[in-house]
Amino acid sequence: MITISLCMIVRDEEETIARCLDTIKDIVDEIIVVDTGSVDKTKHILSEYPAYIYNFKWIDDFAAARNYSFSKATQEYILWLDADDVFLEEDRKKLKYLKEHMEPSVDVVMMKYNLGVDDKERAACTYYRERLLKRIKNFKWNDPVHEYIEPTGNIVTVDIGITHRKLKQRSSRNLNIFENMIQNSKELSHRNCFYYARELNANRRYDEAMVYFEKFLSQEGGFFSNYIDACIDFSRIYTIKGDRKSAIKTLLRCFEFGVLRAEICCELGIQYEEMKDYERAISWYDIATKLTKPENTMGAVMHDFYEYIPYASMGICYFKLKNIQQAIKYNEKAAEFKPDSFVVNNNRKYFDSLLTTSFLI
Repeated sequence: MITISLCMIVRDEEETIARCLDTIKDIVDEIIVVDTGSVDKTKHILSEYPAYIYNFKWIDDFAAARNYSFSKATQEYILWLDADDVFLEEDRKKLKYLKEHMEPSVDVVMMKYNLGVDDKERAACTYYRERLLKRIKNFKWNDPVHEYIEPTGNIVTVDIGITHRKLKQRSSRNLNIFENMIQNSKELSHRNCFYYARELNANRRYDEAMVYFEKFLSQEGGFFSNYIDACIDFSRIYTIKGDRKSAIKTLLRCFEFGVLRAEICCELGIQYEEMKDYERAISWYDIATKLTKPENTMGAVMHDFYEYIPYASMGICYFKLKNIQQAIKYNEKAAEFKPDSFVVNNNRKYFDSLLTTSFLI
């Protein structure tokens, strides 16, 4: 059986830290928490757990803080989590099994990261990350913000999910880090151009975001999922500005970087649907339903774009074209993926009322 050090960096996590540790404390052999300046009850809550707590002066560098936490680990493998992450019960069982049976020759274990989980435990978005790392390999974190580790060696991918349950509202922290880098004459890498553009976009600084999305899209070599996100975000800015033509052209740019993805097809469908060009919208939604959802990818996969969204959207488009039978057909297809959907059930009642009225007339 392998041994595991849990390494975390935290700051003002009184609302989530206990929830996180309660799902993992009986599996790991050591808990290391690096506090970067909490002023709430985080440290008091941590005192109730068998955790080693270290202070680290915040220097606008997540990678530095995470590397410090890794330096304190003593067990064979390091597992890292954020305070708003949890292991659901089924994933806890899988992690226990992995700990008991994993070959010590493994250097890196890739695990699923589930975002936007609803009350049915369905994730809106999933991607894989390097989660369990052999300590003696001395893996290092890179980049001050949106930090990452470059996985090398014997890498395995497992069907274990970590679920992100965010409570905090988005802040300007990451944006400030990027802007401090720029002010200190640090040139942003290709990867950081993407993330800076997303931070600018989230803060509604659209014109500046467009500049950095363009910088990112004008170069090759990034993750395909980042190109997808960049094209979608960039196109939405054009939509906000009322430039549908450029929005559609921007979405089509994604095909320069990889194969067709349902996320882009549905976004194109949305554009045409909003333009009331329902037949073209249906054609793009239909393509989305025929694409295979990627598996075991480090890039993000938005599940609803492969299942629920295109079928529900085709149902609405067919209704707009006054084709009630087709509208019902595709609404029911959407129900196969989300039977509890308010939209699906509301549409079902409405379509039934139309058929009843038509029959009575």
